[in-house]
Amino acid sequence: MRSFPCKATAVALSLSFIGAFAHAQTFDWKKHQGKTITFLVNNNPIGNALVKYKPEFEKLTGITVKVDGYQEQQMRQRLVTVMNAKSDEVDLFMSLPSREGQQFAKAGWYADLNASIKGAVAADYDFKDLSAGMVADATYDGKVMGLPLNVEGPVVYYRKDLLQKCGVAFPKTLADLDAAVVKLKACDAAVTPFVSRGLKPAAPFTFSVFLHNHGGSYMKDRKSQLCSPAGQAALGQYARLLKDFGPPGVVNYSFPQISSLYREGRAAMAFESTNELRNVMDGGARLADTGIMPLPAGTGGSKPTVIGWTLSISAHSRNKDAAWYFLQWATSRATQEKMALEGIAPPRASVANDPDFKKWTEEQPVRREWVAALNVLSQTGISEVGYPIVANPASREPIGQAINELILGQKTVAQACADADTALNALIAKE
Repeated sequence: MRSFPCKATAVALSLSFIGAFAHAQTFDWKKHQGKTITFLVNNNPIGNALVKYKPEFEKLTGITVKVDGYQEQQMRQRLVTVMNAKSDEVDLFMSLPSREGQQFAKAGWYADLNASIKGAVAADYDFKDLSAGMVADATYDGKVMGLPLNVEGPVVYYRKDLLQKCGVAFPKTLADLDAAVVKLKACDAAVTPFVSRGLKPAAPFTFSVFLHNHGGSYMKDRKSQLCSPAGQAALGQYARLLKDFGPPGVVNYSFPQISSLYREGRAAMAFESTNELRNVMDGGARLADTGIMPLPAGTGGSKPTVIGWTLSISAHSRNKDAAWYFLQWATSRATQEKMALEGIAPPRASVANDPDFKKWTEEQPVRREWVAALNVLSQTGISEVGYPIVANPASREPIGQAINELILGQKTVAQACADADTALNALIAKE
């Protein structure tokens, strides 16, 4: 679940910041010109969009932004190395509170933004416009550890033309999904019926929706629940879909491989992040034939995952003031409007009313479906991906391991979940 303060606390938090912004003194974008800051970037669509527009920030401020970019796992490895050494090599970094928020906060890696928020703030920066939930996700013990860059969650990208050709309606339930992939495979053996994440550290992001839609949760009374009836049902279905109806080598698949497979017309359905819209649509081949929907409901209903990346400042940075300028620019309405046109769902409500964004949305039916799916995720989603403990990142390994063992046929569901529960209960017991 979201690490969300109670509603009253969240509202009070927002109001205190709004007041701070309202009393901000005259703001000078050139105050830190000549400074150089280092930005540790995840090479996902969000990070790539920020890097694309960073020359505008450099021109505006005179601050040079040195980009240190990696794929997601490598980015985190780099961050751990720098932070454990208490090095000032990194000034800003992208973070996923639903994954590492508690861990990084406990380790003291995030700079507290409260002082910056109450200090130098541009007059047109509207804190009220930011998603209160996403801000709360990045707030620990009253300290704001980052500001949101996006809203995202897994959705099903599906080929309307292939489903029509094969006489398959988009499934309304998870049971219907099982029947649909069988028909798709029989209809066109050259096309992968269903693809999602099989890579161990990445798989929990998409698997979590299956777990919740089956009526399950990761933890109850401080005990792992993968071997609960709902947990076993979710593990069995997710692994079976990838094993019997996914592409060869799916245990190595994360978002780059999934988007490529679907974009090239080699998958009928791809369950992947809303962030991947631009990559999936790159080249235009899928623009006319793609539909987008949340994962079908299961016996537990429809409980999609919704999370968001934040931009944070390192506690060890010697350039916190200059870094705050970049963070403020990156989360501003003007920058978020540009990123929205790159297929990055904005955490600012006002962007939905931007004329350029409205025009962009109306240009293609698939974009309208993307917005509609995001609205469902935002309204009904939860952010429990892995275990709600400080060791959340470590908790994802046994989940992914169980999924891999099932895909590869190495264990039964009962064996895989039992071994995972043993490892996970040991993690839980340490806290």
